[in-house]
Amino acid sequence: MFLQLVFFINLLLYSVIVSQSFMYMIALRNVQEQLDAAAYIQLRKLIDQNFLRKFKPVMYAALVSGLVLIVLCFMDGSEFLRIASVIAYLALLTDVVLTVKGDLPINAIINSWSEESYPADWSNYRSKWLQYFSGRQVANISGFLVLTATAVFA
Repeated sequence: MFLQLVFFINLLLYSVIVSQSFMYMIALRNVQEQLDAAAYIQLRKLIDQNFLRKFKPVMYAALVSGLVLIVLCFMDGSEFLRIASVIAYLALLTDVVLTVKGDLPINAIINSWSEESYPADWSNYRSKWLQYFSGRQVANISGFLVLTATAVFA
């Protein structure tokens, strides 16, 4: 029963993480690509101020619950559960690495700009950020699909 509870918690946390990816697929990417520099800078700063402090605890909790899930699956789970929990965790780690090595450094650069003073190639930073985020989307959606399929078919 504890294994199922941890699995449920991990899946729930993962769903919060993957919701950001789905929102970008639905609208946020297109919206950001249509903004001029000043509006984009303002949006990025507001997102960073409001999002990070709420998202970090979810990500940390997902990492911890994912690790606990792996341990429990190796102690008392089927081979399918073990494989799925490891794949989902590796996908989440990939998301974290792409965030830390890609998106966060670009966020710091963008947050140093003002709406009146920014580089001429500002849109290259936006494109690079979206490129890293696309990698994150592939990673976290893949991990989420593995967990969801496991919940349905295992």
